[in-house]
Amino acid sequence: MLTKLPNILTFSRVVAIPVVICLLLFVDDPLGSWAAFAAYTYACITDFFDGYLARAWHQQSAFGRFLDPIADKLLVAAVLLVLVGVDRVSGLTVLPAAVILCREILVSGLREFLAEVRVGMPVSQLAKWKTTIQMLALGFLLVGPNGPDFGPLSTSEIGIYGLWGAAVLTLVTGFDYLLAGLRHIAETDGAAAEQSEPAKDDPSPSSPSAPAQPKGSLETSAR
Repeated sequence: MLTKLPNILTFSRVVAIPVVICLLLFVDDPLGSWAAFAAYTYACITDFFDGYLARAWHQQSAFGRFLDPIADKLLVAAVLLVLVGVDRVSGLTVLPAAVILCREILVSGLREFLAEVRVGMPVSQLAKWKTTIQMLALGFLLVGPNGPDFGPLSTSEIGIYGLWGAAVLTLVTGFDYLLAGLRHIAETDGAAAEQSEPAKDDPSPSSPSAPAQPKGSLETSAR
């Protein structure tokens, strides 16, 4: 499983998660924040290259399809929680963080159900934009007060605004995924109900068999 580079990159993204957390919590600023940002940037880069290399080198595998979405969600959830823990995300800014976390849980549940009925859930273009804005916002928040100012906005303010923007797109894409999932759930329940109902035209086992047709009538119909 870990003999292919795309899978190694995906697994290394999972390994980078505790590194980001420990650097931010236990290493003094500004070194801790910048080092956590560096580890987080590496994780985001692997998120692109593992899928790209798997497709380019024809090394797609079941292990990669299993681990890649899990690694993404673990990274986002862990970074959001640690940012709340160190007060980089506080007050009303906790609201978009909660929206993003709830959406990740919702999509995970929908994907699990749809996988059971063998229905894929393709990623929309809007969802890709949401992921990009979300990843950038988290990176700015990891650096936080240790970063430079960008005109009238500080690094932390850019991260906060980006998090709100990602939360808005999260609501839109999450609603789209929810509608698609509910539609497939309704179709699955409807198909199961139809299969459970006995066919009206089928004779019951206790009903007498139809009388045999005379041979003459068969020959007549054949002509």
